[in-house]
Amino acid sequence: MQEDARCLKRKVTFGSLDVHPTEKALVVHYEVEAAVLGGGGGPVLGERKEGQKIIRLKSLSPTTDVAALAKKVVEECKFLPTSHLPQVEQLLYYLQNRKSSPVEGKAQTLERKEKRLVKPKDLTPFEGLELNEQAIITKVDEYVELLYEGIPEKIRGSALILQLARNPDNLEELLHDEAALGALARILREDWKQSVELATIIIYIFFCFSSFSQFHAVVSHYKIGALCMSVVEHELKRHDVWCEELRKKNKACESAPENGSLRRDQDKVLRKYQGLLAKQEQLLRVSLYLLLNLAEDTRTELKMRNKNIVGLLVKLLDRNDEELLVLVVSFLKKLSIFLENKNDMAEVDTVEKLGRLVPCEHEDLMNLTLRLLFNLSFDSGLKAKMVEVGLLPKLTALLGDENNRQVVIRILYHLSMEDRFRGMFAYTDCVPQLMQRLYEHGKEDMEPDLISILINLAANKKNAQVMCEGNGLKMLMKRALKTKTCLLMKMIRNISQHDGPTKALFIDYVGDLASEIRAEEEEEWVLECLGTLANLTIPDLDWELVLKEYNLVPYLKNRLKPGSADDDLILEVVIMIGTVSIDDACAVMLAKSGIIPALIELLNAQQEDDEFVCQIVYVFYQMVFHQATRDVIIKETQAPAYLIDLMHDKNAEIKKVCDNTLDIIAEYDEEWGKKIQSEKFRFHNNQWLEMVESRQADEPEPYLYDNERTNLFYSADGIISADGSVSPDLFSHFQPQNGDSHLTGDMSDVFDQTSSSPGRPATAYGFRPDEQPHYL
Repeated sequence: MQEDARCLKRKVTFGSLDVHPTEKALVVHYEVEAAVLGGGGGPVLGERKEGQKIIRLKSLSPTTDVAALAKKVVEECKFLPTSHLPQVEQLLYYLQNRKSSPVEGKAQTLERKEKRLVKPKDLTPFEGLELNEQAIITKVDEYVELLYEGIPEKIRGSALILQLARNPDNLEELLHDEAALGALARILREDWKQSVELATIIIYIFFCFSSFSQFHAVVSHYKIGALCMSVVEHELKRHDVWCEELRKKNKACESAPENGSLRRDQDKVLRKYQGLLAKQEQLLRVSLYLLLNLAEDTRTELKMRNKNIVGLLVKLLDRNDEELLVLVVSFLKKLSIFLENKNDMAEVDTVEKLGRLVPCEHEDLMNLTLRLLFNLSFDSGLKAKMVEVGLLPKLTALLGDENNRQVVIRILYHLSMEDRFRGMFAYTDCVPQLMQRLYEHGKEDMEPDLISILINLAANKKNAQVMCEGNGLKMLMKRALKTKTCLLMKMIRNISQHDGPTKALFIDYVGDLASEIRAEEEEEWVLECLGTLANLTIPDLDWELVLKEYNLVPYLKNRLKPGSADDDLILEVVIMIGTVSIDDACAVMLAKSGIIPALIELLNAQQEDDEFVCQIVYVFYQMVFHQATRDVIIKETQAPAYLIDLMHDKNAEIKKVCDNTLDIIAEYDEEWGKKIQSEKFRFHNNQWLEMVESRQADEPEPYLYDNERTNLFYSADGIISADGSVSPDLFSHFQPQNGDSHLTGDMSDVFDQTSSSPGRPATAYGFRPDEQPHYL
């Protein structure tokens, strides 16, 4: 040691914390750094060394206070920082609940256990790989020497090492035997095509290491993952060759069924194929399981994706081996949470091949398949595929399966979100089953997924009719009014929008709904009740009586004030006013109450919201539609002026309703008619008018070659007066004749000339396209 050395400095750094694979113990990994300091305080000599400490917890039992034990462990172990107390407590909880099964307990880390709710069973010794000889850890060198002999000796040597590797206690020691691992990796790389058994055994050895996250670096170091990808790809190509050979033999036998020689050849090829297939599927299982373990690292998973792991897995879905299928579907389910992998699955026949597995007798395979389909059902195109391959009736049949009902309902919910698929539910037993489950649950235990799918399905007319069959609507209304469940009322609201016998059933419940509006209830509940009432455009319904009996006019008027309630509720109030305004007497009642100025004020406040604007303009249309309220709109309010401003709105629905409302105003009021025609003329001839107006300040141009043309531009008797206004004489031949408007053209796409009641704009919630207004 140097003369100026003064002291020895020792530093311990915490590394990581994990559970012991077999015992009730914690494993603390740390690093010790020792340095000899010289006279100047700098290090003269230093050394680093990694170490580990095992904290055995013999007293840990199901009744142990884990929080207290964790605190004690941190206090007594000098290698554990106090900041890791939550992690210690979490690991102790895991150890307290860990099963004692030698396979489940030893072969999976905590991290992997938490990640998989349903996972394939651990690999068991494959047929033909067992040895009568017992392997001993001290004889590893002898087993390694066998790896340098022929194929039979290599199989025996690797099989003995596999016996050792399957015991997690031996993995640490095998890990440090670089000669053994290097020889195994080299033989796998060079000889895997020569012997399926040899390749299976060696990959199985590395699979044992891959079951622990801390050993993944060793597996990656020897590039076993890339080799496994090559093995899977090669074996799938070999399988295609076998199938083609078998197909040719079958075809030959079909062409000559009486030829005994061909029949024997076919049987021989079939037996050979079955034997090869069994060995190949063993190799594929262990290879894919190793890859699945390595895929815990997303960077490694990305490398697999770049080598088409999705395509290889989907191709394996054609196999019949249930254990292999469990592994394949598990792998695909893990991959499916990433968009890129999901897109890869969409490009191949993933859904079609999964469809044949629904249903199946293997419980784990069934559950995994449904979970994978659920992950894929977020994609609109894949949802269409599911319907196309006939999964809808299959999923409906599984609603009675307690183990899989929840995931089935979630898939069906995703399918019900697409309007194009809702009608198909009416041809299955889905709606009655869901309704039955709805009746069986109380308010507290009502499943949100269940009521959500019923809300979506109620938007379809056929499904709504099924829901109302018998006493369906009566039971729904009774339960909704009793429990005040907003989601249930939302479902009823969707049912109420359909015309025909379904809507007529609601006459008996108008009073109940109206009383809920005036009651001091939550806004969300009132919103659904009000929306249901607003949908009831029933000819036999006396709206005037309803408004008077339940004193709804003051409520509606007060709720029109901006900020008086949530915007959604205010919008429903406007829609409700549009619905009741169909009745002449109701329109008069509302006009006299001063509701029109309130609507104009709301229009000013919500002018940027197209839905608000469209519904308010529709109310104005209803008011001018009735003779009793027409004068109030035209002469006592500024509604026509607002309609003129909106007649060229970018929103097509607003523009259409404005045009038709203004046409009625123009027909019954000459003064407003001139203003409306002038504005329409200016809009349609805007470019020409801008040119004309710009000429007014300039001298006559050379092409204005006579006084008559000059007078045409500037004379008060011509098209444009001196002050720029439009001459009224210009429009004499544009006036509507016999109720026909030449300015608006054919409006049959907006209004149904044969209908007797006005309709609601298409932008509105609850629009009924088959209830179009009659154009006067």
